[in-house]
Amino acid sequence: MANKTNIPLSYANLHNQPYYKWIVLANVMIGTFMAVLDISIVNVGLTKMMAAFGTSVDKIEWVLTAYLLVFAVVLPSSGWIADHFGYKKAYNLGLFLFTLGSLLCSLSTNENMLIAFRILQGAGAGFIMPVGMAIITMEFPPKQRGTALGFWGVAAAASISLGPMFGGYLIDKFSWHAIFVINVPIGIIAIAATLIIQREYETDKSRPFDLLGFISMTLFLVFLLLALSDGNAAWNTGGWTSGFILTCFFISFISLVIFLATEFSIKNPIVDLRILKNRNFGMANIMLFIFGLAFFGNAFLLPIYLQNSLGYTALQAGLVFFPIGIIQAVMSPVAGWMTDKLNPKIPISIGIILTFFSMYLYKDLSLYTEYGQIMLPLVIRGFGLGFMFIPLSTIAINDISKEKMAQATGLFNTIRQVGGSFGVAILGSLLTQRVIFHTAMYSEAVNTSSTAFQQTLYGLKHFVQQSTGGAGNEVILRAKALIVQNVINQAFIQGIADDFLAGAVITILILIPLFFLKYNKKKRDTQVME
Repeated sequence: MANKTNIPLSYANLHNQPYYKWIVLANVMIGTFMAVLDISIVNVGLTKMMAAFGTSVDKIEWVLTAYLLVFAVVLPSSGWIADHFGYKKAYNLGLFLFTLGSLLCSLSTNENMLIAFRILQGAGAGFIMPVGMAIITMEFPPKQRGTALGFWGVAAAASISLGPMFGGYLIDKFSWHAIFVINVPIGIIAIAATLIIQREYETDKSRPFDLLGFISMTLFLVFLLLALSDGNAAWNTGGWTSGFILTCFFISFISLVIFLATEFSIKNPIVDLRILKNRNFGMANIMLFIFGLAFFGNAFLLPIYLQNSLGYTALQAGLVFFPIGIIQAVMSPVAGWMTDKLNPKIPISIGIILTFFSMYLYKDLSLYTEYGQIMLPLVIRGFGLGFMFIPLSTIAINDISKEKMAQATGLFNTIRQVGGSFGVAILGSLLTQRVIFHTAMYSEAVNTSSTAFQQTLYGLKHFVQQSTGGAGNEVILRAKALIVQNVINQAFIQGIADDFLAGAVITILILIPLFFLKYNKKKRDTQVME
């Protein structure tokens, strides 16, 4: 009998200890690490998946888009689930779905199966990120939230560094399937830790689920992204004016009207858009949407460029990203400390400017870009992300009440993921358009009767003969094919460079809503004294 009573007493005592909130933070960081890891780790594997499935960039990008899209759709409902059934249960549900989705992704035999199981993964991540963030903000007082979120950001930063590196190693050593298998043991550990450590939070169980809002929001996002992604797709011969694209835009528009009418007319909407009336929260969400648009829209392009154009292995491409997360991990607590002590707009401004330069420097990518030219922008990006994200998260939610925290963190993360989904769709479509444009321009510039062309063809004929053998017209055709392939490669690289330039322009626009953020020094000083 004594043992039975001592167990719950010691368990209850853990929740009353001053270090308990830090244990919870460490626990939440495991889930965050997994959820972010699966974005960065997949980017390195896209090239191998394209080769394994025999598919193109505009199809394989849906492996990333599907994850981000479902992530964004599930995020708002995670607040209702957490409020209704408990934050611990909602967080563990996310871990379970993510772990199961990872296992199924590793068993996929074609791109359609993989995309379908990535949807399950994204649903799990849609619970992990906002509920985990809400748990941290409820455990830590306002004066410590900046620091706590800074350490929480370390998990995301670590996954950015370790994801591509470990992913590249696993792909080169085994296959692309292994990048999903690695999530399974981590997920099991996270589920067990959550069951043992965390206490339960429950709030308003009476709030009904906004089914119409959920359905209309899902249709709006899905059909809009289908239109944006497939406007320039190879199968869509009608382009932006095809019946399919126009139908998608129409359904998306009608769904948006229904969604807005529903959310502003019912008492308990799935997405409480009224929270956006909070000035800082509203402006921060605009900033986060723009950031997601630029950052996620370009994140998958660099690994493809490194492997397809420069001949890097998956591991070599992954190692390139290693410094980003390390720098971000170091800078996130520093930025969190600065947020607690200074005006958060200062580190946010520094982060925006650095992130802008990290993208702008890639506007001159070519077949001859050297290692140092690739690494410098990534190092700058690490500092930029470290300075920007934690202060922005802190200033966004600092004035939100505990009752609205799940809704707020859900919406906050939804906006970022929606921005990311739009970014992949829009910049992926822009890439296709620019590659077609540059291919046409370079093809016109190739003068087959010029002396330079004839000299190049003559040299390639000898190269083909020495490397593969053959004679006569066969050798000439192979030599010309090499010239055509070079033109295609150059056009593809120039398209990627154009995408990075577009991303840089989008990033600098974040400074506009930053100007409207309100910093209340007196209120911060009052919180510090509490």
